[in-house]
Amino acid sequence: MNKLALYCRMGFERELAAEITDKAAEKGVFGFARVTENSGYVIFECYQPGEADLLARELPFQQLIFARQMIVVSDLLTDLPQQDRITPILQQYQQIAETIPLTNSNELWVETADTNEAKELLGFCRKFTVPLRQALKKQGWLNAKSNLKSGLTLHVFFLQNNTCYVGYSYNHNHSAHLMGIQRLKFPADAPSRSTLKLEEAILSFIPRQKEAELLNETMYAVDLGACPGGWTYQLVKRGLFVYAVDHGKMAASLHDTGRIEHCAEDGFKFQPPKRRKIDWLVCDMVEQPSRIAELMVKWLLNGWCHSMIFNLKLPMKKRYAEVQQCLQFIADKLSQQGLKFQLQAKHLYHDREEITVYLRLL
Repeated sequence: MNKLALYCRMGFERELAAEITDKAAEKGVFGFARVTENSGYVIFECYQPGEADLLARELPFQQLIFARQMIVVSDLLTDLPQQDRITPILQQYQQIAETIPLTNSNELWVETADTNEAKELLGFCRKFTVPLRQALKKQGWLNAKSNLKSGLTLHVFFLQNNTCYVGYSYNHNHSAHLMGIQRLKFPADAPSRSTLKLEEAILSFIPRQKEAELLNETMYAVDLGACPGGWTYQLVKRGLFVYAVDHGKMAASLHDTGRIEHCAEDGFKFQPPKRRKIDWLVCDMVEQPSRIAELMVKWLLNGWCHSMIFNLKLPMKKRYAEVQQCLQFIADKLSQQGLKFQLQAKHLYHDREEITVYLRLL
C-alpha cells in the first residue's frame, strides 16, 4: 500500500501530478506520478512503504488545488470475475486490515473517474455498492460512529467493470463527497449558471457553522465583472448589499431586491464609495491571472475590503506554474506589509479553465 489515487478534472492530470509531487517532497516523501492523459485521475507511487498512508493522514487535503479526492490504494485488481467481483475485493481489504484499523470505517464509496467514458460505469457502481457494503459489514467493517476522529471511508475505484483500485481515505482529511464532487442544483431564479461557482466556493471554503457570521445582512460587497449577476445573486441571497460593477446589464430580478447598486464602470478602475466599509470583494473577470492577482492585492493593501473570493483564469500551458506564481505573489505582498491572512485555492467542480481563490485577512 504505497500508492495514492487522486481524482481531478479531465485534462488537468499533469497539473495534479506536479502538485502532488511537490507537496509530497515538502513532507520528505518521494515518488513518481503515473499520468494517463484525460483519465481524470493520477496515481502517485511512493518509494517507501507506508508513506502513502502518511500523506493521506498528514498532507492537508485542503492545500491541494487540483485534487478532488485523495485515497490510499492497493495495486490494481484486474480481470475480476463477472460472477464474483466481491471476493477479490474482500481479500484485498483483509490484507489492508493487517496494518490499518478498518473497524474505524463508517462509509463505502464505489466510484469511477469523472470522464465521459467512465460515467457509463456509474450505474454499475451504484448497483454494486449494496452487495459490497453488506459483505464488508459481515467482516465487522463500516460500523464505526460517523463522528469518530480517526474514522475511515472505504473506496473502490473502478476503471472498468472488471478492474479497480481498493483503498481508503481519512475522514478528517478528504473530500466529504462521492467522487470528490459537490453537486449543486441550479436555482431557477439565478441569472446565470456561473452562480454555482460562487455557491460551491462558499460551501468549500467557509465552514457551515461560520457562514452566517462571515456572510450576513449587515455586510457590503463588491462584485467586479458582475453582469448578468450570477455571483451577485449568491451574495444577495445571503442578505449582503452588493455594488455590482460591470458595463453590462444586471438581471432585473436583482434590482427588484433593493440589495444592489449597479455601477457601470471598469472593474480595474472602480473604487468603493467613500465612507462605506466593504466587507467582501468577489471577482470573476476574464483577464490574465497575474493582473487579477495584482488587483486583489491592491484592494487589500488599500484597506478597501478584508475578505474575497475570485477566479484566476488559467493559460493553455504551464497552468500549475502560473497558479504558483500568482499565489506566491499575493502571499509575498501581504507578508511584506506584516498582514496575516488565510489563503486557499481550489479547482472546483464548477470551474473549468480556472481556479477559485479564497483570501481573508486575519
